[in-house]
Amino acid sequence: MNPVLTPFVALLAIFTTLVRAENAPRWNILFVFADDWGRYAGCYKGIDGRPSMNDVITTPNVDRVAREGIVFKHAFVNAPSCTPCRSSLLTGRYFFNCNRGAILNGAVWDDSIPTYPLMLLDAGYVIGKSHKVWSPGTPADAPIGGQKYAFEKHGALAQHFSNNVVPMVKGGMSVADARQKVLDQVRGNFDDFLATRQPGKPWHYFFGPTTTHRMWVKGSGKLLWGIEPDSLKVKLPAFLPDVPEVREDCADYLGECQAVDAFVGVLLKRLEETGEADHTLVVLSGDHGMPGVPEGKCNLYDMGVRVPLVMRVPGGKGGRIVEDFVRLPDLAPTFMEIGGVKPPENLYGRSLMPLIQSDKSGVLDATRDWVITGRERHVAKARPGNLPYPMRSIHTPDYVYIRNFEPDRWPMGSPGAVTADSTPALDELEHNTQIAFADMDASPTKAWLIEHRHDPQWRSYYEMAFGKRVMEELYDIRKDPDQMNNLAGNTDFAKVKAQLAKRLMDELTRAKDPRVVENPPRFEQPPFTDAGEDNPRMKKAKQQQAK
Repeated sequence: MNPVLTPFVALLAIFTTLVRAENAPRWNILFVFADDWGRYAGCYKGIDGRPSMNDVITTPNVDRVAREGIVFKHAFVNAPSCTPCRSSLLTGRYFFNCNRGAILNGAVWDDSIPTYPLMLLDAGYVIGKSHKVWSPGTPADAPIGGQKYAFEKHGALAQHFSNNVVPMVKGGMSVADARQKVLDQVRGNFDDFLATRQPGKPWHYFFGPTTTHRMWVKGSGKLLWGIEPDSLKVKLPAFLPDVPEVREDCADYLGECQAVDAFVGVLLKRLEETGEADHTLVVLSGDHGMPGVPEGKCNLYDMGVRVPLVMRVPGGKGGRIVEDFVRLPDLAPTFMEIGGVKPPENLYGRSLMPLIQSDKSGVLDATRDWVITGRERHVAKARPGNLPYPMRSIHTPDYVYIRNFEPDRWPMGSPGAVTADSTPALDELEHNTQIAFADMDASPTKAWLIEHRHDPQWRSYYEMAFGKRVMEELYDIRKDPDQMNNLAGNTDFAKVKAQLAKRLMDELTRAKDPRVVENPPRFEQPPFTDAGEDNPRMKKAKQQQAK
């Protein structure tokens, strides 16, 4: 390209992207996006027609947004790992099309990829954020301008609620006063952002608490929120042992979810007090499922990739439940459309505006009956050579089909210090993620499963959580909602498996997924991995090329 023309071409591209639609609503956008917040809120109680942990949780503020707006029954992330999920969310692209944003450890942001916050900024929005937007990765929070638009000077106690509040309580402060100290920080940071508003300009505020990310304080669910662990009896998913230690772990997690709800309450109150509520789209969600448990974070089962998505739309009808399959990358083109910004080409996400501006419940768009999810590398050192565990899946109303591209690798990372006759100390298993199976966060649940791996009653739970997996998995979620019974080898489901496998691979090929269209795929080479020439996948590819 002629270097003289380069600036003109760049400006033309920006102008083309930022052409505003005359009928764009230009609402303010309040986006609460909580780290590791799975599909847990009171508004999801009974939505699947069976007992669940949602029967126990109390979230009055999230539930209020649901009453006044929309609950999305089937909302999915594109990747159940923080950084790749957020890469996809902020761009509207598949995570695997975000270059080094497709991995967690070692992620580097490609600033040639457009992101919706910066596009809104260029379209006249005032933008701001508090806490986590895009990380871990370099530069931190790059897709929203790094720390240039950060509002955090009042403090970050909301990042780890129980870890901050429990010491205050043990030091003699009441639970109510300790809680209020955290909420005051949330309000102060939001107030600082609101003070930057400019007449006639809409705004977008990204609030990213990490309190639902491990580690939280054992026993804090009961201490701070009054959640009795035994209230979870017969309400845990089938792949979790219904034992006291696991129930307490889940109760503590629900307590952190309730902390997120308390933060939402502060933000909603300030919206009303400032007169901004009627012109603000409120969006609540999380970046993947519960951490530190089987089938959760880093897995493509429903527990790992289904998340809450609740919205309140200015002037919209409340009390709606939308059953279309939606994915978080849909939010980027939605926010772009709200701001009057023309979306870039080749997005995975589709604007949700037709759904949120409707007044109906149920299935509104019959074509929204599938989502693609996947992952590559989470914790870098989970496997020798920093190798990934490549997976892709397709979810439909009836089935989940998963392709494990390298079934000889450990899906949750290598066993590490866990051997047939050696078990690390309980405290190590509960607090040191790297000691074993590093793609599952350290937790009491993880520790309990490892300690009971030789018990005949629980060994199958351990194997499901940490054992190697076959290349293909197929689950009939109508009969097996917890995805316990793999039907991929059942001849009665051979046709279904073949159809879903083709549908998945066709979409991945169309989307130019490097895992599918490159040989060897870039994800098996530096800088995505350190294995280099010692990588068996690379050796095999070179042998094939030589032939």
